[in-house]
Amino acid sequence: MRIIVAAIGRLKQGPETELAERYRKRAAQVGRSLGLRDVEIVEIRESRAEDAGKRMIEESIALATIIPQGAAVVLLDPRGDNLDSAGLANQLAKWRGAAKPVAVFVIGGPDGLAASLADKADVKLAFGAATWPHQLVRVMLMEQLYRAATILTGHPYHRA
Repeated sequence: MRIIVAAIGRLKQGPETELAERYRKRAAQVGRSLGLRDVEIVEIRESRAEDAGKRMIEESIALATIIPQGAAVVLLDPRGDNLDSAGLANQLAKWRGAAKPVAVFVIGGPDGLAASLADKADVKLAFGAATWPHQLVRVMLMEQLYRAATILTGHPYHRA
């Protein structure tokens, strides 16, 4: 199973990018023993439309086009479920056991995502009730994917 993180916007060079890449590499390395082939980041340019509704639709269409057939879709949404790390690990294990070819984690833009894309989500995941900058959301997601892989392999990184 592959993992794709599809995000609106590009991270500029800096500490957030370095930290996200460090966790991405760790997740990919630990994940190999679990049958996770790769952890890939796909960045999609923000829409330049003047209207927020149009930006949301354009960005949602761009995201939808990269979601492969049969993928498990996780939408990062502040109104989503607050899964703990073990819960995320269990969800990944279920999808792997169900032979899902890929799990796609979707990080929308500042205007959110169209309902048509949100309706395709298998899971809506929140990192608490606070509003987080997109750069930090990506870092936190990459860390949680690494943590989930370590939980599934029994690695001591995660201590509950």
